[in-house]
Amino acid sequence: MLIQKLNIIIIVFGLLFSQQVFSKELKPYFDKSEYKELLLISIRTTTLEKYYSKFPESEKYKMVYQSKVVGLDNHWDLWVNTDSTIAVISIRGTIPTAESSLANIYAAMVPAKGELYLTETDTFKYELATNPNAAVHIGWLISMAYLSRDILPKIDSIYNAGIKNILLMGHSQGGAINYLLTAYLYNLQQNGIIPGDIRFKTYCSAAPKPGNLYFAYHYEMLTQNGWGYNVVNSVDWVPETPISIQTLNDINSANPFTNAKSQIKELKFPKNIVLKSVYNKLDKPTKKAQKNYEKYLGEKTSGFILKSLKGFIPPPNYFHSNNYVRTGATIVLSPDKEYFSIFPADTDNILTHHNFEPYLFLLDKLELN
Repeated sequence: MLIQKLNIIIIVFGLLFSQQVFSKELKPYFDKSEYKELLLISIRTTTLEKYYSKFPESEKYKMVYQSKVVGLDNHWDLWVNTDSTIAVISIRGTIPTAESSLANIYAAMVPAKGELYLTETDTFKYELATNPNAAVHIGWLISMAYLSRDILPKIDSIYNAGIKNILLMGHSQGGAINYLLTAYLYNLQQNGIIPGDIRFKTYCSAAPKPGNLYFAYHYEMLTQNGWGYNVVNSVDWVPETPISIQTLNDINSANPFTNAKSQIKELKFPKNIVLKSVYNKLDKPTKKAQKNYEKYLGEKTSGFILKSLKGFIPPPNYFHSNNYVRTGATIVLSPDKEYFSIFPADTDNILTHHNFEPYLFLLDKLELN
């Protein structure tokens, strides 16, 4: 059943009378049991009762709020542990609707700092990285924009109730959105918009690639030393998406390719002709592919977005890159023979290695040094 309101009174009284208030804090390392609890929470964030009823409930956390559907069929839950010392923000992944799939397909990049025009009168300003070369997936940015409007007031409420430890969790599409939400919250914190003594810890599970290398660098700087993890089943295809196309424009300017054309011109004939031809054959195909992806996953797809989000104004230009990269400190779940006896490698079900079952199975077998 959907919980419509966060019961702050219960939380406050729990804090006042608990002898264990603030006795638990988040620790900066990959915690196997912590991630398992988050998976069990994330399963219920799907809101698909026929699916989640097959799994055990979290023993340490209780749901205190469940959002309405916003944006591109986006949704999140708020959970609090039994000691009222740690909260969990759990973001839903893709569900079988056209709008939810559109959030994935709208895969052109936009700068990691800028504005989204959700309507003519509703502008979402964001800064997810300081490097002007950083860029992110626009579909998941739109999803994060809508979700954040509901999440921020709840962060304020639980903070006023004394909770300063927040776990951020998302599986699949939820993990991709979670990357962007994490960067957004850190920026708000750095600018004094949310309290500086809130401790965030992020788990992106089975998540696709959220942005380019420069976004990844910034995100990894924000969450380094154990405050952000990317958990991947090595035979899951979803973390391999979106398609990555690296062009020479995606490389830092201090590289030997920047002035290659001018240097080739200085060579004597016929070396200059031969090398110019080789250079163009290497350079032009990647740039053409990138333009095509930008055209079809940006300009063309935006037309479908307009049908789902009335009043949305697509950006006049997209960031000219498709250099999507794996992001965050990665925990690899590696299948063995027993795994493949349960989850066959040769299957027509494209989600066999992506759903919660294989992740829970592999997590139980994971041995940490």
